Amino acid sequence: MATLLPFAAGEEFMVVELGSGEGLLSHTIALTFPQARIVALDGSASMRRATSERLTDAGDRVTVAPFELQGSEWRSRLDGADAVVSSLVIHHLDGAGKQSLYTEIGQRSSTQAALVIADLVAPITTQVEELLAATWDEDVDTMAAELGDASLGELFRSTEWNFYRHPDPMDQPSPLAAQIAWIERAGFTAADCFWMEAGHAIYGGYKPGAGTDHVGYERALEAADAALGQTG
Repeated sequence: MATLLPFAAGEEFMVVELGSGEGLLSHTIALTFPQARIVALDGSASMRRATSERLTDAGDRVTVAPFELQGSEWRSRLDGADAVVSSLVIHHLDGAGKQSLYTEIGQRSSTQAALVIADLVAPITTQVEELLAATWDEDVDTMAAELGDASLGELFRSTEWNFYRHPDPMDQPSPLAAQIAWIERAGFTAADCFWMEAGHAIYGGYKPGAGTDHVGYERALEAADAALGQTG
């Protein structure tokens, strides 16, 4: 996600993260772009504390604040944003809610803005649903084997974590193609899916004024590894 942002490493810009959790993505962006200003929003007080502690070294470049995804009070935080990012949050909105959010992001963000989302997407047929479910199970088993603990795969199944096998009414993913169309209509004319596996996709778009600079994948990966290295 960091390498998808259209900015050079030393460039100044403002990024808003919707649902920062413990701050891993915001931390990665802060390490990748040392001049970026970050607004990290989350609905959980404990997650906001974790984000603030993780990003202490970034000083006043970082603002951590509360938000409710379905609410509107926080949306002024989007004003002038040069990038909006989110990971595993927006699927909690229904289709109309997503369209409204994308439209407002388009209206409030800067003319050079990028929107980059990592999230679950909805299958469009039962065949696709089975593929997404099976590949998610397989990916978990592969990772469990790499970690040398097969019980992790068993835990994944016993807790019914696989949305495509055990739907949760709180989760409302929308089809990927529909979301790309909504993002385009919101003013991000260069919209696409950038990566997808087991029903998890990275997608978004760029406004016509977005630049062509970016950081290389290896630099972004180093930053992500450094952020993850501080976990636990």
